[in-house]
Amino acid sequence: MNILQMLREWSGEPHWHKQVRTYIRWMHLGDMPAVVQIEQASFAYTWTEEQILRCWRQRNCIGLVAERNEKVVGFMMYELHKAKLHATNFAVAPTCRRQGIGRQLASKLISKVFSHHRPRLTLVVRENNMRAQFFFRAMTFCVVESLPGYYEDSGEDGLLMEYRVPTTVTAEQVDRLLESIWS
Repeated sequence: MNILQMLREWSGEPHWHKQVRTYIRWMHLGDMPAVVQIEQASFAYTWTEEQILRCWRQRNCIGLVAERNEKVVGFMMYELHKAKLHATNFAVAPTCRRQGIGRQLASKLISKVFSHHRPRLTLVVRENNMRAQFFFRAMTFCVVESLPGYYEDSGEDGLLMEYRVPTTVTAEQVDRLLESIWS
């Protein structure tokens, strides 16, 4: 699929209006087979189970899974830093994409920025991963920096994307923001 086709697909009527509520919960060890399977089905250069576990077991790392009908259909991992949250991994099973699961995971991640009182949320996307770039831009992230040779596995550049909390925000504005993401 070329860039024009992807733009047409993303600019058309989204499938999110038909989204089914997904249960998002803490990741546990029993989720690893499903998480690894989603990881392998989602990326050309994948994390191994050992790498996922090593990241997840760090003191500042949190893992969440999206579950539908008692089956893990997506996951995300993020790190807590002093002034930000940093998403390290984010994926939805290919058969479950365009159903609002990624949007629900991203909404949960954005809500963590507020609950952890961090003003920024960052993540890095491969330069050629246009779908992820479009998705996170739709979630109000913006590219703040190009990272030459960021990915050791391929030498590919990364794009640092950021969601920044407005400096003065009320609880009502947070509620409206999260509601706008859902609608």
